[in-house]
Amino acid sequence: MKIAMIGTGYVGLVSGVCFSDFGHDVLCVDKDPAKIDRLRAGEIPIFEPGLQDLMAKNVAAGRLSFSLDLAEAVAGADAVFIAVGTPTRRGDGHADLRYVMAAAEEIGRAMTGYTVVVTKSTVPVGTNRKVAEAVRSANPQADFDIASNPEFLREGAAIDDFMRPDRVVVGVENDRAQKVMSDIYRPLFLREFPIVFTGLESAEMIKYAANAFLATKITFINEIAALCERVGADVKSVAKGIGLDGRIGNKFLHAGPGYGGSCFPKDTKALARIGQEHAVPMQIVETVIKVNDQVKQRMLDKIIDLLDGQVNGKTVGVLGVTFKPNTDDMRDAPSLTIVPALVGMGAKVRVTDPEGQREGEALLPHVRWVENAYQAAQGADVVVILTEWNEFRALDLAKLARKMATPRMADLRNIYNREDALAAGFAAYEGVGR
Repeated sequence: MKIAMIGTGYVGLVSGVCFSDFGHDVLCVDKDPAKIDRLRAGEIPIFEPGLQDLMAKNVAAGRLSFSLDLAEAVAGADAVFIAVGTPTRRGDGHADLRYVMAAAEEIGRAMTGYTVVVTKSTVPVGTNRKVAEAVRSANPQADFDIASNPEFLREGAAIDDFMRPDRVVVGVENDRAQKVMSDIYRPLFLREFPIVFTGLESAEMIKYAANAFLATKITFINEIAALCERVGADVKSVAKGIGLDGRIGNKFLHAGPGYGGSCFPKDTKALARIGQEHAVPMQIVETVIKVNDQVKQRMLDKIIDLLDGQVNGKTVGVLGVTFKPNTDDMRDAPSLTIVPALVGMGAKVRVTDPEGQREGEALLPHVRWVENAYQAAQGADVVVILTEWNEFRALDLAKLARKMATPRMADLRNIYNREDALAAGFAAYEGVGR
């Protein structure tokens, strides 16, 4: 199959590379010349384990290439995937569809034969029909079908998620489009991974419902954690006890500083907005958004309490600023709320993150970046674990404590336990829900 991938952000690049590894000919398109130059030089603009090597393999095999020319990519393509950004629109919480609709119009003008136009971007229910209208308006004679193919990739594990998915969701309206999409995903079909064919609106809703449910699980366990702290329970034991119930499951039951990243914040807001527009308020989702914001403030309060309420002039070492490990993504990371608040209260903040500095330097001004956790702890009054990178899971706690002015730890990912921290020389330790 010949595939055009419009957009080389996280979703577009990972999807394009993986489709080429399926054996398809993939041309990835972007409007940013600098990004295309980097991709052609074999550099990837994001951090995703294994992606660079897989990209190099398929470029060398002649199945994967990069271009600024959308018309070149679309001409003769069996399928064109729209994988551009849909950020939260300022002011109303809805997804901004400008880039999606602009891509649809360009695709319409460039098509030369029957093509399936596939929306990979996360879009509100009803958007695929608007994409069809945009394509038809740009080219009334176009021979095409629309498909909705939402992505369910976890940053840091995206390649494995693409190659061994829980399911692939495809919204189509006829057998012709379904045949094209079946051929594209044939390698997964042959290995008996579930491929769910449904209508356009159902596929769009599946994406939002899935992300909202996972965000709800995270927020639920964070509320339970707050109660655990008051009643003397341990949220890790509680999460294990309820997670063993097959109806609940153990994933996304890790208490911490709240969800962030490229999907959950914008998708919960968009779903809440969709509900409002259709007079069906998403009351649970609206509460999830509210509680998640409150969780970040609660984490900040923990740090302030460890500093005896005196933040001004104190030194804080922050371990991890990306929203999760194994990614450089800072979008809606809890650090973007907590670190600026500490700086604003007069703290001297030292930050270390294995991959976060490139993005973080612009997003977190007035902090000092250091190489490792021990440098962050040097002379600090408190260390704060915000992201559970593996290199923070096996620290020499005694060494860390010795380097600090006052050895206190806010372990906001529950990596360690109070007994071990105190035995290593910490004067105070604060976890979440314990």
